[in-house]
Amino acid sequence: MQNESGSALLADCPTRLAVEIISDKWAVLVLFGLSRRPRRHGELVDLIGGVSRKVLTQALRRLQRYGLVERHAEEPRRVEYSLTDLGRTLVGPIEVLTDWAREYGGAIADFQEAAEAVASAQGSGA
Repeated sequence: MQNESGSALLADCPTRLAVEIISDKWAVLVLFGLSRRPRRHGELVDLIGGVSRKVLTQALRRLQRYGLVERHAEEPRRVEYSLTDLGRTLVGPIEVLTDWAREYGGAIADFQEAAEAVASAQGSGA
């Protein structure tokens, strides 16, 4: 059943698939990392803090499968990844989300810290 509005709440809606793809934190970071220029795998590992080579490879393959990233192999040891035309359509929205995160990330961290303090106090019987 397809909803006319493309509701991301419906299991069989293409909108939901798109939301699932771009809601993955590694996918967004990879897309953002490729937003300025093509990069090699090792460059992306260095650029994206905390990502392992294996997880990055999985994210790149997934993004390739969905037509957002393409792989260019000039020779076996020289492989670069870049955004496709479809992938480039996400640069603007990702930049908006990044700006929002820069502005409000501290507030979110403060709320998280306060919630953890309350949970810790409740767990210790205080």
